[in-house]
Amino acid sequence: MKKYISSVFIFFFIGSIIAQEQEKEMSLSMQEAIDYAIKNSYENKVSLNNIEAAKKKKWETTTIGLPQINGKVEYQNWIKRQVSFLPAEFTGGEPGTFEPVTFVPEQTMNASVTLTQLIFDGSYLVGLQSAKTYLKISEQAKVKTELLTREAVVNAYGNVLVTEKSIEILERNKAVLEKNLDETQKTYDNGLTELENVEQLQITLGNVESNLRNAERLKEIAYQMLNVSLGNSIDTQLTLTSTLDNLVVENTDLSLLASQFNIDNHIDFRIAQNDRESKRLLMRLEQSKALPSLSAFINYGANANSDDFNFLDSDQKWYDYSLFGVSLNVPIFSSFGRSSRIAQAKIELENADIRLEEAKQKLNLQVETAKSEYQLGIENYETAKKNLALAERIEKKQQVKFFEGISSSFDLLQAQNQLYTQQNNYVQSMLNVIAKKAQLENALNIPLK
Repeated sequence: MKKYISSVFIFFFIGSIIAQEQEKEMSLSMQEAIDYAIKNSYENKVSLNNIEAAKKKKWETTTIGLPQINGKVEYQNWIKRQVSFLPAEFTGGEPGTFEPVTFVPEQTMNASVTLTQLIFDGSYLVGLQSAKTYLKISEQAKVKTELLTREAVVNAYGNVLVTEKSIEILERNKAVLEKNLDETQKTYDNGLTELENVEQLQITLGNVESNLRNAERLKEIAYQMLNVSLGNSIDTQLTLTSTLDNLVVENTDLSLLASQFNIDNHIDFRIAQNDRESKRLLMRLEQSKALPSLSAFINYGANANSDDFNFLDSDQKWYDYSLFGVSLNVPIFSSFGRSSRIAQAKIELENADIRLEEAKQKLNLQVETAKSEYQLGIENYETAKKNLALAERIEKKQQVKFFEGISSSFDLLQAQNQLYTQQNNYVQSMLNVIAKKAQLENALNIPLK
């Protein structure tokens, strides 16, 4: 029986470990990575919390104008009671003198409930509008965060693919160099070439191996950065199902260059408009402080007095009371402090108008710049692809010439370095197409899919 229980326990324990490991492994295409990050990234979680906080703030502001009920219980115990003085003749004493007496009992308890209601307050009405604007700003910030998350994930995902592509190219270059070095070493051993040719290839191979080791380290960092963009632990194991070549094809869309830009729908412009609205409401708030405020209250209470603490006894006598009141507060003169605050608010509103116009011009410029950079990225990719094919052919020809003794190791080195440069340019141009498209989509305010 004990063996059976132990087996079951071990089974579930191992099962839980496997489940945890499976949870740490993810397989994602780029679009799946974007969708995942929108729900799970750190910034998006914070923006969702900010929206909830803005909703609570809006309700908090609303409750200021709703009935408020407060209860109060107060107990007093005179350690030494206050003395009052009565003319002595009231108690049969000598005229012209005073008799000390105490009028209050030693202990007092009072219980009351008060209901207050705001009837009119200009600043309250402005506060309600401000709370709505604040909520709108928080919701727009969430949209902006999602767009930035898309761009961040595209760049992080692309960096991983570029690093893996670079490793693949470096490993291929290393294999070719090792083969060339082996053949050159044999040729040198037979006395048919110079030692310089062997040493030159050894230097080139050492550089490639160093770059390969660095690329391996960068690959690990690139995966960790992608995990951070997704909102994962940096140790989460990721498998990327999208390839660099496919992403370049998917992200080459020349129709984007002809897209019409509607600035009124752009999230940055709407945020700037809301900033301007918040400054207008701030000015209205300062102006509303010159208006009267009106409120009313009604309360009910009871108090009891005794020389001993017997307030909870059933025969303790309580004396009821109730009061209704209205309060009107009229601002009359503030030594021009209020007018100074209104003037400052007007200046802030003017600054918001200036910033709104600036945002309009910058967004139009941003679109034109993004279109230009995206078009340049596509052109550079096509050029890099052609140059890489040419560099590969030149390098192969130089290899043939080198082993036939027609060209020197210096000529081969130049061809190899040119090839390595074009390989790097080609990989970077692929990433640029993907990244510049994401940048253009944000500039055009193209919504998430």
